[in-house]
Amino acid sequence: MKRAIILFNLLILSLFSYAQQNEFIIAENYFRNNEYEKAIQLYKELYNQSPYNTNYLKRLITCYQETEQFTTAENLLTQKLKEKPNLTYLHVILGYNFERQEKIDNANYHYQIAIKSIDKKTNYGSLIAGLFKNYNKLDFAIEVYQKVMLNNPKANYGFQLAQIYGEKGDFEQMFESYISLVDKNDNYLNNVKRYTGKYINDDSENENNILFKKALLRKSISNPKDIWNDLLAWLFITQKQYSKAFIQNKALLARNPDNLGKINELGEIALENKDYETAKKCFDIIIEKTNYPQDKFRAINNNLKIAIATKQPNIDERFNTIFKEYGINSKTLFTQIAYANYLTFTKNNPQKASLILKNALTFANSKFIKASIKLKLGDVLVYMGKFNTALIYFSQVQTQFKNHYLGQEARFKVAQTSYFKNDFKWAKAQLKILKGSATQLIANDAADLFLTISDNEPKDSISSGLKEYAKADLLAFQNKNDEAIAILNNIIITFKGQPIEDEALFKQAQLFIKKKQYDEAILNYARIIALDKNGIYVDDVYYHMAELYNNELNNPEKAKEYYQKIIFDHPSSIYLVDARKKYRKLRGDDI
Repeated sequence: MKRAIILFNLLILSLFSYAQQNEFIIAENYFRNNEYEKAIQLYKELYNQSPYNTNYLKRLITCYQETEQFTTAENLLTQKLKEKPNLTYLHVILGYNFERQEKIDNANYHYQIAIKSIDKKTNYGSLIAGLFKNYNKLDFAIEVYQKVMLNNPKANYGFQLAQIYGEKGDFEQMFESYISLVDKNDNYLNNVKRYTGKYINDDSENENNILFKKALLRKSISNPKDIWNDLLAWLFITQKQYSKAFIQNKALLARNPDNLGKINELGEIALENKDYETAKKCFDIIIEKTNYPQDKFRAINNNLKIAIATKQPNIDERFNTIFKEYGINSKTLFTQIAYANYLTFTKNNPQKASLILKNALTFANSKFIKASIKLKLGDVLVYMGKFNTALIYFSQVQTQFKNHYLGQEARFKVAQTSYFKNDFKWAKAQLKILKGSATQLIANDAADLFLTISDNEPKDSISSGLKEYAKADLLAFQNKNDEAIAILNNIIITFKGQPIEDEALFKQAQLFIKKKQYDEAILNYARIIALDKNGIYVDDVYYHMAELYNNELNNPEKAKEYYQKIIFDHPSSIYLVDARKKYRKLRGDDI
């Protein structure tokens, strides 16, 4: 019997709770739609049912204020304070009610009561500060948080304080607060990087960057810790000052060998951003100090990439030295892949590369490494014009790794190879799948090639120039740039006025840039704009022109002109965000 009564009571309670929740949802909808009179009726019922629910009370008071029923709100709060004088946070709400009526003295009187009450009731400090923040009384919120931390040394409201300083535009104090937070507890480091990262950028002369750096240096002098080196390195990486970041990370490594990972990470970032000198310094340290063979060989391979990119002499000898020292085996598989790539695309010796890769397949002990070898072997075969054999290798990877990045890459290579051999229908079928399901980089490449084929497919057996364009694309893939430029030139003349013309001009401009023939590239871009100011390539042209003037020709005024064209004339362009950021930087704005 008792059990039945308990179950019945629980059922009644759950039904009551459900009904109350439903009423709250309806009230919230009225509130969000500014239907305050309707919301008042529901919030009154909810508050009467649950008089200790602060949310109901605050919502009800806000509704009264929005409908200018200030006296009703005041009476309700006064009555509540008479019943429960210990609920000192209500003085903030009451004070704000007076402020809404421009009764500033009355408002400040109640604000001060709330602030002073923290000395006796510290547990209300966070609530009182939060209310001040919500009412945009930021100085009062700061005062409360500081008072709470003074009264209770274990309390830590560093994040809240920093965010308030940020809202006030007091970035110096904001950075000081974030740094003090890390000073108290290293575990806040990643959160501090995330929040601070919203206010700094890649410009070392930006005011916020300078303020943050000064705050770090002050703290590192007054209280030396490894964490300041870490934050300085992070700042320098953000500013693309990789050599300065290297100094900080090297200092960390000297104190703790476990920091070798930071050196490795910096090397990868520097390599990606073509700071080859810093990248090599990092990888040299990894080769010397790491205990992990995988990291060592990755660093060796990265140093070889740097040697190739910077056209250092005796590259073949460097590869052979590595093979003599470590052997041609499973340990050096990725070095073998790198060597095959170098032999094919730099030395024009795909036959030797093919033999190296086929041999590597015999002792690869991982299906993922085997797939990587097959993809590279397929590339080499495409280079040699052996499309059907290449398709076999690509298709094997695609089948084995259907929902993996490797499978998506293989599918794109199948499509690209089919395009090279003029099987445009099959290429489009593969690209259509990739456009929506692949990773962003592959999806973008797939979409571009899909549009190239779709816009220029031959109709009724009449040549459209697509076969010739695919041939030029293949030559560009083979790094035979002069031959590709010559074919594109013929396309531009032969198919003048047809859709393929702007494609050919754009492709040729990219190859001119690769050969550092910038004047020729600019002429091509100008011809594309002259063909059609609203063409599909116009925003690409403007962005590439801006980048050319900004990065290669040291002409920031011209660069600004073309970034600005994207911002004002092409607001839906994929380049908009980058163009706006770079334009503001060139103009000297704080970003």
